[in-house]
Amino acid sequence: MALGLAACAGTGPAAEDARWLQPAQAIQLAADAAPRGVTGTFVLQVRGTGTDDGRVYLNSETDYRDQRNLTIAITPAAAGALTARLGAPPAAALAGQRIVVDGVATRVRIDFTVDGHPSGKYYYQTQVQVTDAAQIRVPAAGLRI
Repeated sequence: MALGLAACAGTGPAAEDARWLQPAQAIQLAADAAPRGVTGTFVLQVRGTGTDDGRVYLNSETDYRDQRNLTIAITPAAAGALTARLGAPPAAALAGQRIVVDGVATRVRIDFTVDGHPSGKYYYQTQVQVTDAAQIRVPAAGLRI
């Protein structure tokens, strides 16, 4: 009987859930792999959003500069496809939602600028680039992250 129950332990939502990387794991692995990235399936609660030059940014923290933040950077084409799929722009439709994202987490240097010129100050942000709307999923209710 115990063997039968043990065999079932590796299936279902909890097993899928265990393969997902949390923001802290993604950030550490990307830092260790820099300048390369780390391929994986990432899970986060969208706590902040932003847009710039047609790109949509979904953040795991309210402050995108927080060192604990994982940013999902969505290209304009993928954002358009997500809008069609979700019925609203991704920043609005996914704010507050738990999402699962397939991709490569990469440490990106962000330079502060003054009058359009680098100031010499910078920080690193960990980003997952989304070029295809299929990279982003909203997991079924009840799956923990």
